[in-house]
Amino acid sequence: MLALIDADIVCYRIGFASEEETDKVAIYRAGEFMEDLVMKPYVSDYKGFLTGSNNFRMQIAKTQPYKGNRKQPKPKHYDILREYLVKAWACEVIEGQEADDAIGIQAYSMDVEDYIIMSIDTDLDMIRGNHYNFIKNNKYFVNDEEAIRHFYHQILTGDRTDNIPGLAGIGPKKADKILQDAISEKDMYEAVLKAYDNNEEYLCEQANLLWIRRESGQIWTPPK
Repeated sequence: MLALIDADIVCYRIGFASEEETDKVAIYRAGEFMEDLVMKPYVSDYKGFLTGSNNFRMQIAKTQPYKGNRKQPKPKHYDILREYLVKAWACEVIEGQEADDAIGIQAYSMDVEDYIIMSIDTDLDMIRGNHYNFIKNNKYFVNDEEAIRHFYHQILTGDRTDNIPGLAGIGPKKADKILQDAISEKDMYEAVLKAYDNNEEYLCEQANLLWIRRESGQIWTPPK
């Protein structure tokens, strides 16, 4: 399987864990981490992705600035780790969108059994296929129904990490209840739209901030 690696997470995890260390130690740790991922017995090759600049979501966000709540500075070794991952591990810097989008586009260009997504970001659970959480050492599979349900669940709850509000007062349990009788994607959309008091404009803003692309340049639209 082709490993699709969320290299942004590698930079942050290794970077913050190495704040008191030298550049060389941080780079060594990142190399060991990457080697552990690509040497998994089920991995035949890999692609790593890093988020670049000009994220299209910045223009979509009208209610609140996208990721506008992030005040913590980047890790001390952030830039040098990115440079190392590009030069030593051929990780691709993705401009105009996020690493997650590049992973989604790559995944949906392949047969589902031919890749595995490696990250700890649960946002990626809206992408069907094999997944590996490299912190929990957990390999699991997300089918099509689970993937789209995860997306609509997030539209309800929002994503506080990225400053996406969703609906006030809706947590995971309430979201589960709203979606419990929905079978098809159309059912899910209608249940979520009702929860949004039929405010389709606000719903679409939240949805497009959350949606991970399956095709280049894709913008999410409600199911017909």
